[in-house]
Amino acid sequence: MSASPSSSAQAAREAIATRLGGLRREAELTGHELALRCGWSPAKSSRIERAKTPASDADIRAWCKACGAEGQVEDLIAANRQADQTYVHWQKLHRHGMRRAQEEVVPLYEQTRHFRVYCSNVVPGMLQTEEYAAALLSTIAAFQGTPDDSATAAASRIERSRALHEGDHRFALLLEETVLRYRIGDEATMAGQLGHLLEVMALPNVSLGVIPFTAHRRVWPLEAFYLFDSRQASVEMLTAAVNVTAPSEVATYAKAFSELSKIAVHGAAARALITEAITSLG
Repeated sequence: MSASPSSSAQAAREAIATRLGGLRREAELTGHELALRCGWSPAKSSRIERAKTPASDADIRAWCKACGAEGQVEDLIAANRQADQTYVHWQKLHRHGMRRAQEEVVPLYEQTRHFRVYCSNVVPGMLQTEEYAAALLSTIAAFQGTPDDSATAAASRIERSRALHEGDHRFALLLEETVLRYRIGDEATMAGQLGHLLEVMALPNVSLGVIPFTAHRRVWPLEAFYLFDSRQASVEMLTAAVNVTAPSEVATYAKAFSELSKIAVHGAAARALITEAITSLG
């Protein structure tokens, strides 16, 4: 059974409290000494470190300054602000169906200028055909036991994909070759989806790479993730979407994307892999 969103948020706060406690110990300060440097009561320091009281941005700045760890401030504040939004459980998000979930991310898509996307399991939503999206979303609804509005949700997903053709957006996408081979829907659905990838590759603002089965791995296959500029990384897990905003963690996903890009093929070589996958459908 997956954890509730509230317990996940508490886990995120506890992780922040643990990091703050680690900074205090690395600075060789007692809780009382830290409180004196921050101008607090010792009880406040204790409550923050035990995750009984959420730290404010000002608390984090004061704590880090007292520990001589000002370089940690930005990451900790970003993590603290996202404590309630870090883990978004699919069943909660989809409890009334999936169409709303497609629509809720439209503002983020509109604001993002540079998308970097890595997928190891399915075609990224922004590149899906309506038939492929409907087949995939229907399967997800059945697995989660949530309302199946896959037809309208798929239509909303396609509407969201207009970012490919409108505005000043750039897309760099990486797919494992397995994505081309996994059967989502029937053969006609897969053939249409793979053909659509060939069409999308021709767009001037899209770079589509495929990591071949035979690639010498510099990075092992990872969970699917989306980078929205350098502000946020959204990681797709079985039970939840994990939204990462701490700069150092976003940078880690950017590094992973860069390393994965080095083992991907693009252009004619990528088109050949996609064409081979179409041919294999029979």
